[in-house]
Amino acid sequence: MPSSPPSEDPSQSCHVHKFGGSSLADAAKMRAIGALLGETGTRLVVVSAMQGTTNALVAMAEAAREGRDWALDWEALRQRHLDAAETLGDADVRETIAAGFDDLRADLLELAADPADAQTLAARVHGAGEIWSSHLVRAALGDGWQRLDAREALVVHPGEMGVGVDWDESRRRFARWRAEHAGRDTVVTGFVARDAQGRDATLGRNGSDFSAAIFANLCDADALTIWTDVDGVLSADPRLVPDAVLLPSLSYAEACELAYFGAKVLHPQTLAPVQSRGIPLRIRNTLRPQAPGTEIVAKHSADGTPVKGLSLVRDLAVLELVGNGMVGVPGAAERLFAALHGAGVSVTMISQGSSEHSICCIVRADQAERGRAAIAQAFAGDMADQRTQAVRVTQDISVLAAVGDGMVGTPGVAARLLGGLAQARVNVRAIAQGASERNVSVAVASDDATRALRAAHSAFWLSPQHVSMGVIGPGQVGRALLSQLAATLPKLRARSQLDLRIRGLCDSRRMALSETGFDPDSALAALQEGAANPIDLDAFAAHIRGEHLPHALIVDCSASDAVAARYPQWLAAGIHVVTPNKHAGSGEWARYAAIGEAQRRGGARFLYEATVGAGLPVIQTLRGLLDTGDELHGIDGMLSGTLAWLFNRFDGSQPFSALLREAMALGYTEPDPRDDLSGLDVARKLVILAREAGRELSVEDVDVESLVPASLQKIGREDFLARLEEIDAPMQARLDAAAARGLGLRHLARLGADGSAQVGVVALPADHACRHTRLTDNLVQFRTARYSQNALVVQGPGAGPQVTAAGVFGDMLAVARSLGAHTLRAEPLA
Repeated sequence: MPSSPPSEDPSQSCHVHKFGGSSLADAAKMRAIGALLGETGTRLVVVSAMQGTTNALVAMAEAAREGRDWALDWEALRQRHLDAAETLGDADVRETIAAGFDDLRADLLELAADPADAQTLAARVHGAGEIWSSHLVRAALGDGWQRLDAREALVVHPGEMGVGVDWDESRRRFARWRAEHAGRDTVVTGFVARDAQGRDATLGRNGSDFSAAIFANLCDADALTIWTDVDGVLSADPRLVPDAVLLPSLSYAEACELAYFGAKVLHPQTLAPVQSRGIPLRIRNTLRPQAPGTEIVAKHSADGTPVKGLSLVRDLAVLELVGNGMVGVPGAAERLFAALHGAGVSVTMISQGSSEHSICCIVRADQAERGRAAIAQAFAGDMADQRTQAVRVTQDISVLAAVGDGMVGTPGVAARLLGGLAQARVNVRAIAQGASERNVSVAVASDDATRALRAAHSAFWLSPQHVSMGVIGPGQVGRALLSQLAATLPKLRARSQLDLRIRGLCDSRRMALSETGFDPDSALAALQEGAANPIDLDAFAAHIRGEHLPHALIVDCSASDAVAARYPQWLAAGIHVVTPNKHAGSGEWARYAAIGEAQRRGGARFLYEATVGAGLPVIQTLRGLLDTGDELHGIDGMLSGTLAWLFNRFDGSQPFSALLREAMALGYTEPDPRDDLSGLDVARKLVILAREAGRELSVEDVDVESLVPASLQKIGREDFLARLEEIDAPMQARLDAAAARGLGLRHLARLGADGSAQVGVVALPADHACRHTRLTDNLVQFRTARYSQNALVVQGPGAGPQVTAAGVFGDMLAVARSLGAHTLRAEPLA
């Protein structure tokens, strides 16, 4: 029946409080609860046993039945309770507890003798802790408090779905007790009750919550508060999802779903008694009473996300009945579930395809074999006739449940859940959704369960999208990237719910690993001698890919071919790779093909925008053209910032060697400038673009002109620099020849429509785009079917650690967006 409206007179209100064992661990904590109760209205305090007591009592009962010694445990538990009574200074309570332990010893001795009514005796033993706790709490609260042994009022009976309450009889007995006890405030024992025959019974483990809800119903309370050791109901288990958030409010329906799917803060049966009378239930923290906690009511306000919380149930198994003969045949499911019922097997989840070819259900792992045998027996005749083929058991299964009232009528919830799991490389074994739409449950392998939970939590924006990240090669680009991350990560976390967590860093000799992540500002210090381990790329990747983490990314800022050789195995393992390292994109074709296959097989992304134009969107632009159906006719590109600077300056007013020495002084060249003048780096970039365009090209196929005379190519660096002026005459002659024709020199990479590829110095007319670049600008000109008359040009700074790091960072954010992250938008203009 619905509740009457709360009394307008506070003195007539009734508030039920329940305190768990952790809130009653000792006398000091018992005294502290008085300050939490408020001063107005009638107060009922329902108490659990002192922390650890029920476990100890259950263990003693088992020991007595099995003939093992329990005396030392009995004495330790007795002394603990007597010490609490001593601290409270109540001699009467101390005598009562001492007598209670004498009764407990007698009960244990009787249990050892295997009595006829062992079940009732065991219930009395198991519930003794609440009896003692109620005496201690009443003493701690002081004068004016009375005590109710719930066995005097609460009548229960066993049922297939747990203990049931005889509401009519319990209401009569409770009303009679209240009429006989005029006091306002009462301490009530939780967990314990009696049946209609007067025999002791309990409400099951965690039944004190249930007791509190029952008494809130019986006295038509205005509110029920359950005091525990957590702040309230969280969106997920904080031990598995550290970023789980407190849920300020839940509806009864949401709370029921979370409770039944394993949320530890609520007993599954607790909600029914308060829900039937519309009594609000609050979960609060005894240790942090200032925290608002979670309020559970009939209907809560919407808060922007369709999913409120996620629960994970472990230690399950899949039972599957497969049979071609079941298609269109009524009663197969009824027979299956009747067999499981007869075997005492509880079903957690059910899934059946519309083809009716198979029925699967999720059961407790320890009941799976019993269930398989029961189904096999029930369908023995069908199997003999080959109408059903097999009963299969798959162990090590967990069920992940997404719960929320906002799911009702909201399209795409299941898609977001399954998409998040797919991005985390979690395979779904079975899925179920009730018609209420408040719960979508999926069965996954237990090894994937934590990763699945974290991925789903991020998918619904309940926590940041976590990406476990490793950085290889903290050289100039790597250091610039760390600096950019230090400046930007706080904004990404605060405004975009994206957490790029650096869990590993390595150079060519050492590596440093962290479970919680390095601060980008201080990450390099972790690589100092003595603070790091010798490099092991397999161990490094395994750490970044940690099985409990949903997403992994390795950023390779090295120029190592050996590191690039690892990309295929990393991508196949689901590790995303971002890099400015050109070896993978321009190296041997077999490895390039293996990288593509690994991406398809592993579902991970390989992004390498910075390999060609540093921070310029060169590859992105080419992809956009080709993906929209344009046809590539050719590419002209100034792809070296060093060579761009040299030929932008080389006008005959200075010798080429003088310009090269100036570029070295400015830090524009490699330590040995022949690496720039050889053109090989530009050739690698051209190969990357050609392969992106679908051309099977290798560096060996590129006609590369070296600007280093043959006589200077094989001598030492110092000798080369001493003879640098030998370059001047041939370069000046080429400049003069071009000028005589009205042309200018530029270093260019060219890809023709026929697949031909050249790298070298080209004489260009004044209207060519490459004649109008600035200093170290890179420029790429795409000639396509759509851009045939006026070529599409991408131009800008194409060299330097900062712009290269920015290109790498952009690829990292592209990976994050593909995982569902919402990255930063510009602040609105003032």
